[in-house]
Amino acid sequence: MLSFFKNLFSSGPETNWPELLAKGAVIVDVRTKGEYQSGHIKGSINIPLQSLQGGMGKLKKDKPVITCCASGARSASAKSILLSNGFTEVYNGGGWMSLKNKLN
Repeated sequence: MLSFFKNLFSSGPETNWPELLAKGAVIVDVRTKGEYQSGHIKGSINIPLQSLQGGMGKLKKDKPVITCCASGARSASAKSILLSNGFTEVYNGGGWMSLKNKLN
């Protein structure tokens, strides 16, 4: 059970975030619109978690997707939702501030 949560909340082995972006990855920030407007990663798109089912059409299933939120919990849920809907390369970037630092 612990490994299930570890896999869900982690991105797995050390992820090369800049390399993923170079491959065309899209960063999806699943925080609310207000949270996103208060600060976000440049170039990311905002699809709040509660709107993700209806907003998946904005994403391409053949491109990597990196999810992020405030702490990593909602982005883990988003990763699970995307994987269960046919996306094959989805990464939980965790908290957006931490991810932003890893991209620099």
